[in-house]
Parts: sequence; C-alpha cells; structure tokens
Amino acid sequence: MIRKLERADREDYLSMATEFYASDVVLAPVPRQHMERTFEEMMRSDLYALGYALEHEGEMVGYALLAKTFSQEAGGMVLWVEELYVREHARGCGLGREFFAFLEELSKEQVARVRLEVEEENEKAVALYKEMGFEWLEYKQMVKNYPVVTLT
Repeated sequence: MIRKLERADREDYLSMATEFYASDVVLAPVPRQHMERTFEEMMRSDLYALGYALEHEGEMVGYALLAKTFSQEAGGMVLWVEELYVREHARGCGLGREFFAFLEELSKEQVARVRLEVEEENEKAVALYKEMGFEWLEYKQMVKNYPVVTLT
C-alpha cells in the first residue's frame, strides 16, 4: 500500500532516510538536519515536496520522496523521484512496481515528465526503471551549494 506520509511517520521516515544515505547507492551521506527539514517541508505543504509511505503487511517498510518543478524543456510540470527506498527485508515484494503504478496515476494529465537519478551500478534499480519505461537522459549535472537557510 502507498499513502502520503503523516506526522506520525516522522521517526520511521528519518530512520529509513538515514539507512538510504548510509547505503552504497548514493554518492554521499546528508546531515540528519537536512532530512528533518525535508520532512517538515512535506508536512507544511505539497508545493515543493511530496512524501509517501510504502507499506507491506501493515508495516511501513519504505518511502518515496518526490520534488516538483516546472520545465520549459519538458513543456510542463516535472516530478523528480528524489528517493525511493525499501528496507532490505521487503525488497522483491513488488513495492517498486506498485509505487511506479501509483506514480503513473498521480501523473496523468498533470505532469509532463517524471525524472530520477540512478547509479549505473545499481543494476536492479536500472532494470526496474527501464521496465517501467524510463530512458537514459545523457546530462552531466553541476551543482553549487549554499549555506542552508530556513524556508518560510
């Protein structure tokens, strides 16, 4: 089952986000403070960030974090799958496929593109994403980080 994250999910979300950023599928860990701020933003509004709980047999075993943006290139709204995480004991239960079916419904008539990042070495994820219709977008990205500010 997939549902929006609720305030009561805070500790489960933070625990799983910590696990995700300690895994070998990400480039570097992020401070817990960033995770806490993201959760608060999801609770405040769905203008920029959306969070979903992935449940299996009544237990929250994963989460998805989506970010919204507008893209002239895509011709409309873009949903970024910022994070999709399922705890190891629940992998292989079809939650990834269920999430992408849910995302497909969520995106109908409102979204021009769904975008995600994946490390090529994460072969299982790459295979799933290709099966779900994703294609490689050959961009090299650059970033410039600034000190964290409080959003109001």
